[in-house]
Amino acid sequence: MNAVRKQRLILVLLLLAGVGVAVALMLFALRENINHYFSPAQMAAGEAPAGQRMRGGGLVVPGSVERDTKSLKVSFRITDGAGEVTVHYEGILPDLFVEGSGVVALGTLGDDGVFAATEVLAKHDENYMPPEVQKAIDEAHPGYTRPAVQTTAQSELRSLQDGS
Repeated sequence: MNAVRKQRLILVLLLLAGVGVAVALMLFALRENINHYFSPAQMAAGEAPAGQRMRGGGLVVPGSVERDTKSLKVSFRITDGAGEVTVHYEGILPDLFVEGSGVVALGTLGDDGVFAATEVLAKHDENYMPPEVQKAIDEAHPGYTRPAVQTTAQSELRSLQDGS
C-alpha cells in the first residue's frame, strides 16, 4: 500500500470514529433527557418504573390538596378516572393550579406508590387539558366530560360584574 492510500484510509477511519463518537454522545444525551408519560392508572397498577424520572398527569382530586403551614410542601392526589396517585411537591404551585383541573408533574415514583414531583405544570385556560391526560381519561372512561371548574379569575370577574 502506497503512502497516499494509507493516508486516505487513516482519514476515513478517523472520520468514522468521530461520527461514531458523536452518535454515541447524542444517544446518551437523548436517553438521559427522555421523560415518559404515565397515567395515574398505570402508576397505581405498577406499570411505571419506580425511581425513574417521568411525567405523570391527571385531574387534581377535589378536596385532596393538603398544604403544610410551615413550609412550601404540598400533597394532592391526581386521577384519570381509573386510578389515583398521591403527589408530593415542595415549591410554589402555578397560579392556575386548582382542584379539579388538569396538571402534569415531572418527578419520580417511589416504591411506596407516591409520586415525588420536582415540577408541576397546570393548564393554561379553563378548556385546556394536556393531550396525554385527555387521552388517558378518554381510554379509561369513554364519553367522560370534566366538571366545570371556576377559576379565581372567573369568580373575581363575576363579583365585579355583580357589583359586590
